[in-house]
Amino acid sequence: MPDQSVVPLDQILPHKLPLVALMGRPIFPGIFTPIMIGNPTDVKVIDEVVSGDALIGLVMLQNETETPVIGDLYTVGTAAKIVRKINLPDGGVNIFISTLKRFKIKKALHANAPIVGAVEYLEDEEDNTAEVKALTRALISEMKQISENNPLFSEEMRLNMINIDHPGKIADFIASILNIDKAEQQKVLELLNVRKRMEQVLVFIKKEQELLRIQKRIQKEINEKIEKSQRDYFLKEELKAIKTELGMTTDAKSSEYQRFKDKIDAFKFEGEIKETVEQELEKFSLMEPNSAEFIVTRNYLDVIVSLPWGDPPPENFDLKMAWEILEADHYGLTDVKNRIAEYLAVRKLRGSRNVKAKSGGKSGGRYPGGSIICLVGPPGVGKTSVGRSIARALGKEFFRFSVGGMRDEAEIKGHRRTYIGAMPGKILQGLKIVKTRAPIFMIDEIDKMGASYQGDPASALLEVLDPEQNFSFRDHYLDLPFDISQIFFIVTANTLDTIPVPLLDRMEIIEIPGYIDMEKLEIARRYLVPKSIEKNGLKRNQVRYTKDSLLHIANGYAREAGVRTFEKNLDKIHRKLAKQIIEDMEKLPGGKDGGKPLYAVDKKAVEKHLGKPLFPLDVVKKADKPGMSLGLAWTSMGGDTLIIEAVSSPGKGGLVLTGKMGDTMKESAAIAMTVARKAGIERYGIDSEWFENNQIHLHIPEGATPKDGPSAGITMATALLSLFRGRVVTGELAMTGELSLTGQVLPIGGLKEKTVAARRNYVKDIIIPRQNMRDIDDIPDHVKKSISFHPVDRFDEVLTIALPE
Repeated sequence: MPDQSVVPLDQILPHKLPLVALMGRPIFPGIFTPIMIGNPTDVKVIDEVVSGDALIGLVMLQNETETPVIGDLYTVGTAAKIVRKINLPDGGVNIFISTLKRFKIKKALHANAPIVGAVEYLEDEEDNTAEVKALTRALISEMKQISENNPLFSEEMRLNMINIDHPGKIADFIASILNIDKAEQQKVLELLNVRKRMEQVLVFIKKEQELLRIQKRIQKEINEKIEKSQRDYFLKEELKAIKTELGMTTDAKSSEYQRFKDKIDAFKFEGEIKETVEQELEKFSLMEPNSAEFIVTRNYLDVIVSLPWGDPPPENFDLKMAWEILEADHYGLTDVKNRIAEYLAVRKLRGSRNVKAKSGGKSGGRYPGGSIICLVGPPGVGKTSVGRSIARALGKEFFRFSVGGMRDEAEIKGHRRTYIGAMPGKILQGLKIVKTRAPIFMIDEIDKMGASYQGDPASALLEVLDPEQNFSFRDHYLDLPFDISQIFFIVTANTLDTIPVPLLDRMEIIEIPGYIDMEKLEIARRYLVPKSIEKNGLKRNQVRYTKDSLLHIANGYAREAGVRTFEKNLDKIHRKLAKQIIEDMEKLPGGKDGGKPLYAVDKKAVEKHLGKPLFPLDVVKKADKPGMSLGLAWTSMGGDTLIIEAVSSPGKGGLVLTGKMGDTMKESAAIAMTVARKAGIERYGIDSEWFENNQIHLHIPEGATPKDGPSAGITMATALLSLFRGRVVTGELAMTGELSLTGQVLPIGGLKEKTVAARRNYVKDIIIPRQNMRDIDDIPDHVKKSISFHPVDRFDEVLTIALPE
């Protein structure tokens, strides 16, 4: 509180003062307050001062330190008189002081402890204007508002503030009791101009009022939340009491418990499953609904009761009807359809054996009913849609998920329950959805899985797809054996190269090689055209395609193995026709449909809507010069013809390869060079020095297109020998086959697509490996028509046909 005593006029304050460092806040003049002194050096100074004039200087530290020097102090402090000293048990002292006047340190008389300084006393810059009087009233008024609802402001403090008659002292007193930063208080202490000091303190008061308003709002919100929580609690208790009186004793928890118990009892669990589930159910009944563990246990029990633990119902399917559904949904794919028919036949036989076993009272007759098929083929050939058709043919539930890009094995086998947000893996999630233990599961893009520090999903699938293990599959989340052996798994992939061998070993591989142009024609007429017409808002009788126009799209715009690009081109045509129909309608009076006009789409209309063909049909590749041969290739775009070019030039011997060949093709070219050189020297008598003095350059045109594979081996060797002998290869001849270093011709793949490409290029004769004769039957008759196949075992036979004597 302010010291109201009057300092005698004859009292002269000394200009040399012992200085005590303050670590807390600065002390303003006109204050009577206690201070605790604990530093032994300061205690000694206090003892010496009390025995003298009892005057000390109080200065705040700029940075707190245990052994301050005069440089650590602010330059402005307050002179104070010690009124009373009380010794404390710990060796410190408690002093009561009356602060007198501001001073400024002019010089250090003793810089280290005990600090002594020469000081100059500072006078307030008085200003008795009306502005100062207004500021005085404003300060007192604002402080009254702060102090009214603040228990920290005592009645005595309010009275003292009102009774101070000096404006500067009012500002000092208010600054000393406001909850502001000590650096801000030091600035106020250093302000000698009374008006500026009052203005600064008024700014601090406004900030304090704003903080108090925020504090009150927060306190109000907290109180409202507490009151709502308490009200809800009491209402729930009252509701419980009312239900008890009315005989309605079930709450939400009891209702869930009863639901879980009824379902668990219906499943009739045994052994480990029964013991674990009953323990979890008992734990659930003892938990408080507000606990975090309650939610974890409830979710776990919810997963258990949602799974199809019971045996699937007896199957009732008709083999003939299933075949008709497969035929209606897909054109071709004979291997897939035959495999499904075999699967159905086995299921029927197993079903009849089960009945006999049960009727005989023997083993119970359960046989694993699952199957694992891997459909391999290029994009767009219908692998995913086949799965849906199989499910429809068998009358089973269908669930599909993709593992492309998956890197976490927990996606397959689930997360352990110790993790927050844990959930079962995809297998159990799918079973929860389909609600049967014998559905059809399609796992898409199995060749695009990866591995990371979180595990290898491909390894997790080993147990899932193994009929010898999956009858007791353990998901990490469920941690109970679950029989998934009744699931019919269909796996899809674009290539087998990236699938681990142990995983491949568990699956039956069915290759879907792709469609030739006539197959695409039939698929378009049966499925793609009607689907695209409907998708684009047209009617079937508004658009009609000719056979030539559909073949033109297949050969000129959509040569890939699948039919996705074909469908995109149909959509493009139908969008343009829809635009044309709307424009024609708007030209008629009233904007009405003028009788559903028919749009005939022929080859000319196709080029009008799609532009010039991406694959020109009038370009025929020919090997009409020495050093050239015509090969056959298979790509994602289907079959294609491939020109091989070879030239020689004087120089140091060697082989240069260009045309963006892959590693396998480069190795095949090296083998072709060795075999051709050997044949040239031994069979045709070419001088070996010719090879030392000429550099051979082998090139495959369309250099921007990557090429790889070994099937161009005999083609490259034939082109090289054509160059060495200066002879042109027999006209209208193409070839395909892998070449070994000893001159053997090895089998290749994609013969059907390569034959289609040869026919498109007007080839009459094709040299193929003899081991590929088994594939001839897979080629449609209309494709083989007018083409002669020449099977060979050795490269010498190739030379006899391609470069006869």
